[in-house]
Amino acid sequence: MKKLVSLYGVPSPLYNEMNERAREYAAGRGLSYVWVPQTPFTPESAVEALKGADAGIIDVQTYDKEIFSQIKDSVKLLVRYGVGFEAVNLPDASENGIAVARTTGANAEAVAEMAMAMILAAKRQLIYNRHVTNSGKWGAKSVGGEMRGKKLGLLGFGMIARILAKLFSGFDVEVLAYDPFLSAEAMEEAGARKVELDELFREADAISIHIPYTDEAYHLVNAERLALMKKTAVIVCTARGNIVDEDALYEALRDGKILGAGLDVYAQEPLPATSPLLTLENAFLTPHVAAQTEDALWAMYKKAIDIAADFFEGKDLGRDLLNPDYKA
Repeated sequence: MKKLVSLYGVPSPLYNEMNERAREYAAGRGLSYVWVPQTPFTPESAVEALKGADAGIIDVQTYDKEIFSQIKDSVKLLVRYGVGFEAVNLPDASENGIAVARTTGANAEAVAEMAMAMILAAKRQLIYNRHVTNSGKWGAKSVGGEMRGKKLGLLGFGMIARILAKLFSGFDVEVLAYDPFLSAEAMEEAGARKVELDELFREADAISIHIPYTDEAYHLVNAERLALMKKTAVIVCTARGNIVDEDALYEALRDGKILGAGLDVYAQEPLPATSPLLTLENAFLTPHVAAQTEDALWAMYKKAIDIAADFFEGKDLGRDLLNPDYKA
């Protein structure tokens, strides 16, 4: 029986339950499942946990040749619990004969729902109005905006963005999308109108960001693009930090150039207590929890186990495999 070691999660009643469930599910797929929480994570502790394993489930920490070179004799697969893989050095993994995969789409519903919640919260100025409620001075309450009949702008049009578009279908929104990798015909079939990037910022009443972080994406949302937005528009990001220039966003929110924003990801995490964003009442801020629902957590556990089982059964992992050039 192949051994699958999970390094994801911290000891708690929820994760204890999730990992017991994962152990039982893995046994049904012919895998021996062991949970070794990294508290805290170090390369040395990861190597120690993975030595002797056939596969591992990993989190967001850096994995490179320092780790790969010490586990390559046994570990043939690492599965990223989630979708972001920028901290995994794929060429190093391939050079050491280790396949790397991710749980594509397992948390898509949760992230899309969080993006929707942020858009509606920002449009209705929930943070500001909560403070008004606390103060007892109701004359200062803010007048928000609605999304019915408005334009929803999607920066990136992958699975999460498409789910978000469906969630908003009951609002009779027009969906605008920027994605250079998709044709206008493909977007139209999925219910969106393909637009250029600056057009998206000019026309949308709410913008939601759903692109991976790359060098090209660094501060893609900058002062110039924020200046294109309507004063009544909002922008949210549940993708990755550094796509949004946080200083530029702060200034746009502070000066009332846009109505509001929602961020679940940041350039530095945890968000420093000195961040000026924390002083704003029109910024809805959460601690990278868009995918943190019990449903999404289990979906990621299940998919990670299925990927490992399929891999050892010789099945094609399709788009879940990140480095098809690995040397088996």
